[in-house]
Amino acid sequence: MAIEEYSRLNTSERVGVTTVTLNRPEVRNAFDEILIAELTACVARAEERRSRALVLRGAGPSFCAGADLNWMARAANNTYEENLEDARALQRLFAALSHFRGVTIAAVHGAAIGGGAGLVAVCDIAIAEAGATFALSEVRLGLIPAVIGPYVLQKVGLGAARSLFVTGERFDADKALRIGLVHQVAQSSEQWAQLVDVALGRILEAGPEAIATAKQLLRDIAGRSPDEVAERTASCIANLRVSAEGQEGIRAFLEKRKPSFAVFDDPKQTSK
Repeated sequence: MAIEEYSRLNTSERVGVTTVTLNRPEVRNAFDEILIAELTACVARAEERRSRALVLRGAGPSFCAGADLNWMARAANNTYEENLEDARALQRLFAALSHFRGVTIAAVHGAAIGGGAGLVAVCDIAIAEAGATFALSEVRLGLIPAVIGPYVLQKVGLGAARSLFVTGERFDADKALRIGLVHQVAQSSEQWAQLVDVALGRILEAGPEAIATAKQLLRDIAGRSPDEVAERTASCIANLRVSAEGQEGIRAFLEKRKPSFAVFDDPKQTSK
């Protein structure tokens, strides 16, 4: 069912899953200030609803082509301060996606260019159709992928990012898989939909607090040595073991039943 009215997005919700479809197919779902504001608000609403998963899709032939040309033309005539606020608005969107307590999934088809590739990078899971193409093409316009840069770097590493940032090359889904930008590549639209559903099934079986804690832990320990984070990791697992969710999960495992926090679209659905 539809859960909000937006001019540039379509949204729906089912069993703890919010699906957001960028809906500007006439411009390949390119960003402008309105889409950025709407998507930021949509992520906040999904957070308020405690959605366990947030799926990003694109309407029409592409996932997201990056920045809208008309928006860029306006930005070229803006002051530094106006451009800075535009960039901060985009940064707030990516921060909201990065810190979303549930799992974010990018379901990618067609082109994911510039900021569209950034959306793929910031999501926890990215599943692409075989024909998808990607590029960090900003240098071709005399710009750089600045706001999305930290998320791309986290996803693909410095070696791949250096080449992609300075060449703006377009690459296919197989390369995106090799460098870690996406996690799975489907050979057909049917398989693509199935892979997304399988991922959602696994997420809905998992403890939502465990997922949120796992995401926070990864942010806390990234770039630090095991010795530096030893106490952080020990206290983390100890807290979860004595939490209500952890206790229920352990009891359910020992009693060979599904934990109470597991939810399903189909009562017959089982773990995959």
